[in-house]
Amino acid sequence: MKYRRKKRVKVCKLCQAKVEYVDYKDTKLLREFLTEKEKIVPRRLTGNCAKHQRMVKTAIKRARHMALLPYVKY
Repeated sequence: MKYRRKKRVKVCKLCQAKVEYVDYKDTKLLREFLTEKEKIVPRRLTGNCAKHQRMVKTAIKRARHMALLPYVKY
């Protein structure tokens, strides 16, 4: 008989901190949502809600365009 692990309910960090807008200039916050190769981490891994994941996505893309974050890390 196989046992399944209980899924831990992930909570959105940004909802807990009551963040209303994710700013593209806040690179310290945005780096939490990037992998070591600078890819955007999906929602199922970060635990973000849909609203904040969209905000994070656009903020990262804006920061990349303004050269605050790299597109790729080799």
